Amino acid sequence: IGVKGIKVDFFGGDKQHTMQLYEDILCDANEYGIQVIFHGCTLPRGWERMYPNFVASEAVLASENVFFSEHHAREEAFQLCVHPFCRNAVASMDWGGTILNKYLSRDNKSRHQRYTSDVFEMAVATIVQTPIQCVAIQPNNLNELPQFEIDYLKEIPTKWDETRYIAGYPGKYAVLARRSGDKWNVAAINATNDAITLDLNFDFWNAGQELTYFYDAPKGKTALWSEPKMGKLKISKKGTAKIIIQPNGGCILK
Repeated sequence: IGVKGIKVDFFGGDKQHTMQLYEDILCDANEYGIQVIFHGCTLPRGWERMYPNFVASEAVLASENVFFSEHHAREEAFQLCVHPFCRNAVASMDWGGTILNKYLSRDNKSRHQRYTSDVFEMAVATIVQTPIQCVAIQPNNLNELPQFEIDYLKEIPTKWDETRYIAGYPGKYAVLARRSGDKWNVAAINATNDAITLDLNFDFWNAGQELTYFYDAPKGKTALWSEPKMGKLKISKKGTAKIIIQPNGGCILK
């Protein structure tokens, strides 16, 4: 009937019969060419190399909690600055992806707000390592968002050939570089209450090379979100570039 993949949710515990169930599902699904994502599950331990149809596992306090409660919405930036150093470093993580509504509701007006910037959410699509990126888009986003945001999210690669740690500190900020083919994408996110200025070395780009730069404008005292901007940034003769990551914000170089 055309099904290409399944998401199986929820697994209770890590006992032997439950661990066997994971592999039974992967084996059976593979017979029919069906890809598998696990949710409400344990940390994957090598399944990416054992089963060609294994896509990702949740195994983390994921983005659905940002929707469920304001507490987790406030914690989103912190959690996503922790995961690159632990969960995300172990195996593909189906955290849930990029949230584009300003408020956690279909009408984008009710319930609690999102506390991260648009560029933060765009950067998450590179920070989080998973073969399938979920972009939580609503019809209103097509008219409300700057076109450059939509264009960028359309171009996120489905696979990365190389990953490099650039800078960061667990729970505060993270900067990662990923390569797909011959193109590099650098994403940075900030979970602190202050802007972070970094002068970073990018030896995979040529000195003087001009890059597309997505960043947040400094947020006004009464503003709820930073305004997303797109501009150009040039790599210095020393192979470095200075970036500024706003509080609960992000930036991207490509």
